Amino acid sequence: MKEQLVQLLTDAVAALQADGTLPADITPEIMIERTRDRAHGDFASNLALMLAKPARRKPRDIAEQIVARLAADDAVVKVEIAGPGFINFFLGNAAWHAVVDDILVAGEHYGLSQHGEGRRIQVEFVSANPTGPLHVGHGRGAAYGAAVADLLSAIGYDVHREYYVNDAGRQMDILAASVYLRYLDLCGETVTFPANGYQGDYVWDIGATLHREHGDALRHPADAVFRDVPADEPAGGDKEAHIDGLIQRIRGLLGDAHYRSAFDAGLNAILGNIRQDLKEFGVEYDEWFSERSLSDNHAVEAAIERLKQSGHVYEKNGALWFKSTDYGDEKDRVIVRDNGQTTYFASDIAYHANKLERGYDRVIDVWGADHHGYVPRVKAALTALGDDPERLDVLLVQFAVLYRGGEKVQMSTRSGEFVTLRELRHEVGNDAARFFYVMRKCEQHMDFDLDLARSQSNDNPVYYIQYAHARVRSVFRQLAEKSYSWDRAAGSAGLSGLTEDHELALMINLSRYPEILETAAINHEPHQLTHYLRELANDFHTYYNAHTFLVEDATVRDARLNLIEATRQVIANGLGLLGVSAPDTM
Repeated sequence: MKEQLVQLLTDAVAALQADGTLPADITPEIMIERTRDRAHGDFASNLALMLAKPARRKPRDIAEQIVARLAADDAVVKVEIAGPGFINFFLGNAAWHAVVDDILVAGEHYGLSQHGEGRRIQVEFVSANPTGPLHVGHGRGAAYGAAVADLLSAIGYDVHREYYVNDAGRQMDILAASVYLRYLDLCGETVTFPANGYQGDYVWDIGATLHREHGDALRHPADAVFRDVPADEPAGGDKEAHIDGLIQRIRGLLGDAHYRSAFDAGLNAILGNIRQDLKEFGVEYDEWFSERSLSDNHAVEAAIERLKQSGHVYEKNGALWFKSTDYGDEKDRVIVRDNGQTTYFASDIAYHANKLERGYDRVIDVWGADHHGYVPRVKAALTALGDDPERLDVLLVQFAVLYRGGEKVQMSTRSGEFVTLRELRHEVGNDAARFFYVMRKCEQHMDFDLDLARSQSNDNPVYYIQYAHARVRSVFRQLAEKSYSWDRAAGSAGLSGLTEDHELALMINLSRYPEILETAAINHEPHQLTHYLRELANDFHTYYNAHTFLVEDATVRDARLNLIEATRQVIANGLGLLGVSAPDTM
């Protein structure tokens, strides 16, 4: 409907320009908004106010001329000028009745648009280090990233969903060392586990797998493993120096091939679990991009060389530094350590350069909020490389805080004390998890209430919305029991009889769905869709409680069935974009 009104205004302005009333070189952006109070119309436009300055005319005079040139439209019953020059449109009931037919004809395609047609967007999300299982914090990034990608796809963008696999670097070496030490435990060696190692039970499991596959072939005496390694923190040493020295010692004892066995045992086991968890959570990717590939194909070296050529790196204390302070960073950043190893930041620079080289119009990264300081750093590197940093959008997601029995659950991947995404899904189900995760803006803190998520009550928003869908299905199952049938064509013809306040409120809300969908997608705000679905479900339940649908009058019955079926379709469409099911029974 908004598009229809925009066209009416566009044609009116064109007519005024054609006869010289308005300057021909003005190309106004025509905005139409729904009014908060229907007493002031259904839609309003500030077009006359926007034209006043370039046209050098009073906005109310312009509004009067625009209204005088508006073409007749059956949907519009009245147009008024309000205040300094707002144009208010009043629609007849026929406009809302037409929405029902539009939905029934379009079905699962209702609300979709081609807003982003011809433009390619990459959305990279989750990308958790494969050093442990996904926990409930990662779950929010997964649900949010998937919803953003699906919403963008729904409005016509060509979306590429990607997971960046951090299969190289220090954290993976720490995991490999942790796995190897657990392997030595199973070989009968007495090992003092490092303070900075990964301590979860899953590391024991991977160590057991390594032992089953290799027996004692990789075994070295514990005293040989810890010989000449700097002291650990509990012994008065430095835990970072201890773990780095331990990694170097293990690598030297095992040799490259056997060290890779321990490294890959951890990587493959954890990455396999991550893939399984995300797939079972309804999150699918087009590509799992390997960080290691950036080194294998010399992309990291190439990016560093580009930075050198642009004059944005320098050497200090044997290390290579990127001059990020030139771009407002608090300090410069190391890209090659004094031991010759490239840093994670260097790989990230190469990865983002690779993204832009692939030709995406926009690149969206979904990161945890603790990475906020990293954003300007990456954008600075892209600028130094000569790329356009505006093509990169970084959406920061606050980790969800889980509450069980009113108490906050602490989470630490390193200590192994955390609630996994898998445990959360088993406890509350995929639907509640996917919905609850996107109920708020991504940058807002989120308290995940397990008790509410499990409840079958009106206070549980996902249950309340799904129940509306199931109720419609239940009404249609009752048709046969009452020896009735549904004639959709007759229902369409009888829509003019739907004039009850509850019916009009429901139809008006149904008409908002395409606008909500497009706004939620453009602004990367799936929470807008959750709120809309909650309101739509409330309108339906209110209608359901106030009126009988399966009445004897076939004309009324078919019209009401058309309306509630349209409602069910919109609920199903919206839930589907959020990765939530629309059950037929509950």
